[in-house]
Amino acid sequence: MAEKKFKTVDIKGKEYVEVNERVKYFVREYAGWSIETELLSNVDEICVFKATIKDENGRVMATGHAYEKESSSFINKTSYIENCETSAVGRALGFLGIGIDTSIASSDEVANAVKNQPSGGGNKVDFDKVRTEVKKINSLGALGGYWESLNLSEKQKQVLRADFNKRREEIKGGGK
Repeated sequence: MAEKKFKTVDIKGKEYVEVNERVKYFVREYAGWSIETELLSNVDEICVFKATIKDENGRVMATGHAYEKESSSFINKTSYIENCETSAVGRALGFLGIGIDTSIASSDEVANAVKNQPSGGGNKVDFDKVRTEVKKINSLGALGGYWESLNLSEKQKQVLRADFNKRREEIKGGGK
């Protein structure tokens, strides 16, 4: 594929490519390939999407996952599902190698993450709420997407790892 310089957006001193730039490049340069999206979970105003990129022969070439909360921003109050799908597509295209000079994350994804960071610098986690959400997840992809979306510290991961591992084994065993 031709070398391309993408239009970027500066967020906190780092340049990020917008998802629409990645999509336009993909459509132009990857004729016959496809992007498929799947809503893995939409429970209690939290959704998880998976985007899959396939080549002209139907082989999976890249995937991306995303997680959005309906209450996380003003725009998400009406469009959290659409934003989640767009983020998953942007990540999949990034993993394919499109628009990743500085980051796999797109400008849309980083802007949303920055906006939703808790004040005071720490990543606050409601462990009981996370455990409740984990019990509702019924696919390994959604479980993995949720784990990644939490952006946990090592100490927080230690607290929650057993809950996620237990649910993973339940899902593998076909249990609810």
